[in-house]
Amino acid sequence: MPAQAPQQISIIELERAINYWRSKYPSSRDTMTLCPQASCLAELYARMIIFQIHEISIAEFSAKARKALGEAEQAFADRQDRNNRAA
Repeated sequence: MPAQAPQQISIIELERAINYWRSKYPSSRDTMTLCPQASCLAELYARMIIFQIHEISIAEFSAKARKALGEAEQAFADRQDRNNRAA
């Protein structure tokens, strides 16, 4: 059985996950810092901007970043499920 290619994450998906964490744990006006979840994703986002790449392999994510992305994606999926049931 051939090895499965690592999942690619688009810059749009990464930005959506960062915004999820920013809305869940907003920074105060005094500190202007990101929560740890958004921060680890923002490092990858910055790399994508600097190197002008549109997708990044999940294999390049730290365990912390994979967890933050997974939790954000699950929250989006749950919200879509609720919206679909309400429609």
